[in-house]
Amino acid sequence: MFELFADEWVYFPQRFAGHLWLSLAAILTGILVSVPTGILVARSDRFSAAFLGVASIIQTIPGLALLALMVPVLGGQIGFWPAYIALALYSVLPILRNTIVGLQGVSPSVRDAALGVGMTTVQRLWLVDLPLSTPVIVAGVRTAAVWVVGAATLSTPVGAESLGNYIFAGLQTRDWAMVLFGCLASALLALSIDQAIRLLESGTSDRRRGRQLAGIAALALIILPAFSGPLISSQRQQGQTSSETADIATLDGQVITLGSKPFTEQYILTQLLKQKLEEEGASVRIRDSLGSTVGFNALVDDEIDVFIDYTGTVWATVMKRDDKVPRQRMYAETVSWLAQTHDVLALSRLGFENAYAVGLRRDQADAMNLTSIADLSGRNGLIMAGDTEFFARPEWAGVRDAYDLGGLNTRGMDSTFMYQAVQSGEVDLLTAYTTDGRIDAFDLVLLDDPKQALPPYDAFILLSPENRDNTALQLALADFGMAIPASLMRAANGRVDLSGESPEAAADWLAGEIRSRQ
Repeated sequence: MFELFADEWVYFPQRFAGHLWLSLAAILTGILVSVPTGILVARSDRFSAAFLGVASIIQTIPGLALLALMVPVLGGQIGFWPAYIALALYSVLPILRNTIVGLQGVSPSVRDAALGVGMTTVQRLWLVDLPLSTPVIVAGVRTAAVWVVGAATLSTPVGAESLGNYIFAGLQTRDWAMVLFGCLASALLALSIDQAIRLLESGTSDRRRGRQLAGIAALALIILPAFSGPLISSQRQQGQTSSETADIATLDGQVITLGSKPFTEQYILTQLLKQKLEEEGASVRIRDSLGSTVGFNALVDDEIDVFIDYTGTVWATVMKRDDKVPRQRMYAETVSWLAQTHDVLALSRLGFENAYAVGLRRDQADAMNLTSIADLSGRNGLIMAGDTEFFARPEWAGVRDAYDLGGLNTRGMDSTFMYQAVQSGEVDLLTAYTTDGRIDAFDLVLLDDPKQALPPYDAFILLSPENRDNTALQLALADFGMAIPASLMRAANGRVDLSGESPEAAADWLAGEIRSRQ
């Protein structure tokens, strides 16, 4: 199985360490917050019910949504902190609930007896109440540990390094071995932490020193790799500086962080840029599977250095423009707006447009006599699938209103499964990507857009404000200006989506094709 994603294996220490740091920090925070709070409120049914109610409300928020909400709460920051805060909040409920239940479950007669022998309230708490309720509290900690370790895989879209990187990347590139590996690694980590805590607790309660030592040793073995990722990272970066302090006349010594969105094309292009920058002497980090808005905000905040985006996405989602303008004008106005508003430098277009388009099976298009999006007006009840963010984007509102498509039923899903869903007949239509190799492979028809309701989506490279004067970086990436026609990008995507190649292998092939055409 490991051979199927050998290139990804080199990232394992860093991702495993990131997952551990997130999980352990969140669990520890949950203990430090929940146990003292539980002790304080356990005496009052009213207060304990109120605090449990608040914790329960937090728990009902889907994990991915809670993680995403932390990004705007922290002013657009991505990475460790939004993931840590969300996971810490997730850990509160089971620990708090079990602390309250455990303390309230101590027999009143035992408490009275403790006071009767002269113990103070504090002494009774430490010598009677907490020891008797410890098994219940520890059970809550074990539950929280399993929840947190599992939920930490969802931190990838907010830019935090975790085992979820394998899952998200594997889903998008249809590398099921990678998905399985991410799931198994996360599950084994959760079970290992759970059993280590169990050993430590049972050894303490039964006064069996051997179990205590085994529990401590197990926790130490689990925690130890948390220090390997930062150590490896620091060793790789030894003697290197960021682009802010390095000699920007050369890429030697610069650490460049690339951001990518969560679909095949972005993974390939990120690997393509990575290979080029490493050839020029830079050390490259990748923060992949970022949402469009999260990735753009990270670029503006200098948390990533380079980001490939699309003119139509910036125009509609970031600039909040819904007016229709010619393709060249959109590019020019977008470039100017980015520079003036965010100090973001837009390099040349890559040469292809990856636009949204409405597609369906050819036999269904022929049977219903559909050639343009306008033909869908009045066809109520048809099901249209789109990626997880499309139906919340202004582009969809523009298409829907322009062609009177309010009668369509929409279904958001991961882009990995959209094409299979339309091919199998589970949905009637999909919002395809025009550079996706599966359009030809599945014999899909793309409907015309006579009103040009969908904007152009020229791919272009964006540099963060910190790199606006980084001449070496700009010169290195200039080689890709108008170098990738749509047919070439579609072929590269097909190598991953249809032939099962890794994004790294597809990037190697794409780089060779670009060189041969220059």
